Amino acid sequence: MRKSRPLVETGLAPDETEEAGKQNPMRALKLEKLCLNISVGESGDRLTRASKVLEQLTGQQPVHSKARYTVRQFGIRRNEKISCHCTVRGPKAEEILERGLKVKEYELKKSNFSATGNFGFGITEHIDLGIKYDPGIGIYGMDFYVVMGRPGLRIARKKHKNGRVGAPHRVTKEETIQWFKKKFDGIVLNK
Repeated sequence: MRKSRPLVETGLAPDETEEAGKQNPMRALKLEKLCLNISVGESGDRLTRASKVLEQLTGQQPVHSKARYTVRQFGIRRNEKISCHCTVRGPKAEEILERGLKVKEYELKKSNFSATGNFGFGITEHIDLGIKYDPGIGIYGMDFYVVMGRPGLRIARKKHKNGRVGAPHRVTKEETIQWFKKKFDGIVLNK
């Protein structure tokens, strides 16, 4: 049986190694993208108005999603367009996320955060985001979903010479919660 080698001594106290890790630019968390979704549950005029809301908010043309199968209780058929969504990146995503969190008063539940370090929440009225109420459009709720990342995660997605992201470099739930608390002064409820 082979003996395991002792861990290499760094000469630093545990909290000093954490500080040294914070200096590493490859470990910095960043908001990769923000996905906004309005699920109307029916095609037609309501869906068109919902896409206008997303277009006003993001300045982008939203994409329509189709139902995967027929559900008679909900009155939807397979391949019928029932929702619209939009993906926003960069500073615009941060600005929209800030507005969405302001509606939630910077309070999220622990269950809003996934094991892979992403988080999401919903709002009930889009007019809370600062969009003026239009009687012709109505009021829609929407889902926000934030995908977190750090430099180097592209190696798992690229086509040529792709690799795996090691366990220490993956984004975890705890890291995202710390990022949320630090960046937005947010409160995470233990629910």
